[in-house]
Amino acid sequence: MYHSMIISDPDIMMGKPVIKGTRITIEMILEKIAAGESIEQILDEHPRLTNEAVRAACAFAAEVLRADVIYPMKEATR
Repeated sequence: MYHSMIISDPDIMMGKPVIKGTRITIEMILEKIAAGESIEQILDEHPRLTNEAVRAACAFAAEVLRADVIYPMKEATR
């Protein structure tokens, strides 16, 4: 579904994955969702995005995280 919507080109945003035809990174979309922004808010702020593009960003992130990689996470100190 999302493979045709996301590209990574060293000449665009230093090679970070972006929505094709934009300079909007997958990272930025996910950060906005994590910060509590609704999809509607994201679409209002970035008119070139579509609902499908935001879903594609989430699907891309899920697939990337499926890889057999260990992400060490330290416990927060108080």
